[in-house]
Amino acid sequence: MTITGFIFWAVVVVLVVYLIIIYNNLVSLKHNVSKAWSNIDVLLKQRHDELPKLVETCRQYMQYEQDTLEKVMQARASVATAQQNGDISALGSAEGALRMGLGSLFAVAEAYPELKADQSFQHLQARITGLENTIADRREFYNESVNINNVRIEQFPDVILARFFGFKSFTLLEFTSEELVDLDIKSLFER
Repeated sequence: MTITGFIFWAVVVVLVVYLIIIYNNLVSLKHNVSKAWSNIDVLLKQRHDELPKLVETCRQYMQYEQDTLEKVMQARASVATAQQNGDISALGSAEGALRMGLGSLFAVAEAYPELKADQSFQHLQARITGLENTIADRREFYNESVNINNVRIEQFPDVILARFFGFKSFTLLEFTSEELVDLDIKSLFER
């Protein structure tokens, strides 16, 4: 083997190793997005299971607030539908509606001292509030994973392998315009 042949094969081996590294990084990014989504999915299911218990506890005390309770349950159903369909855009807006409904429910609960003192209500409120905070954290992690993936599959030379092997971009879980508006707590108490 001549020196030229040796250099040629060394370059080929280095190029192949480099392409393998790029491919493996793209696979890793794709699976990080899936893992981040699975983390959100688990939390959404937990919250989905807790909400009927909260609404039922509230229903026992809040006979005149059926509208608020129904909005929470409708929003819960919208989240479940978007989650089952894998529709990230619809999930973002449904999540916003559910968060607003829960904010209304907790604000209206302030007018019911017996409800606020109920151990079951306190436990469920703390559990759902904790889940909401964790969902927000996981949502941030998901969006970061999506962003890293989407940037990498558009960068050169990764874009060549990404297109060749069919890697695709993912949708960010974004806030709707209603979620970006400050909640008017005062109006919730004036019902």
